[in-house]
Amino acid sequence: MSFEHPQPGAVALVTAHDRFILRQRFRPVINQYEFSLPQDGDTPGPTLLFVEQKRFKFKEDIRFYSDDTKSVEVMRILARQRFDPRARYDITDASGGKIGEIQKVFGKSLLRSTYALFDASGEQVATAAERSMVVALFRRLVGLVPFVGDFADWLPIPYHFDFRDGDELLGTHVRQSWKFRDTYTIDLTPDTGRRLDRRLVLAAAVGMDALQAR
Repeated sequence: MSFEHPQPGAVALVTAHDRFILRQRFRPVINQYEFSLPQDGDTPGPTLLFVEQKRFKFKEDIRFYSDDTKSVEVMRILARQRFDPRARYDITDASGGKIGEIQKVFGKSLLRSTYALFDASGEQVATAAERSMVVALFRRLVGLVPFVGDFADWLPIPYHFDFRDGDELLGTHVRQSWKFRDTYTIDLTPDTGRRLDRRLVLAAAVGMDALQAR
């Protein structure tokens, strides 16, 4: 199956904005997501991107499309190794051009999920870490409780991340409470210099959900 390349406007809509809503679609056997631009606060507008994690792949393969017809691919996340919790993931555009990389920081993630973000040249540009150590530990403990752990993802436990370059806050990734499906608000307005490629951040946002158990 061949794909059309995205029109310049499709990418421009992503790179020109600072706030996004990410929602997971409820599917029993496959991870699907949709991005939209917020309207009236945190209310999702029309779908901006549709995301689907490929099934039965030895290496993670997550594709971003302009909509759920999947006819126009925008970018993708590809793992370099198979089933490796320390794997680095390449983010590429529809033509295979490098956007950046993301990697779970395995040691730190044992206590608080932490990801490193790299630009197209492989230079680290930011980290994304769970905001609260206390909440991160509590969420892990709940997951170990018999019966309760099976429903941990349905509980209104915060799953908030901060994007930082050193001590400087560049953006936030906040899970909205009491939603039937996972819903996150991504806010990059603190990044006034637009140092972070918005495509890299959206890829990281999907990775932080889809690859959470890795």
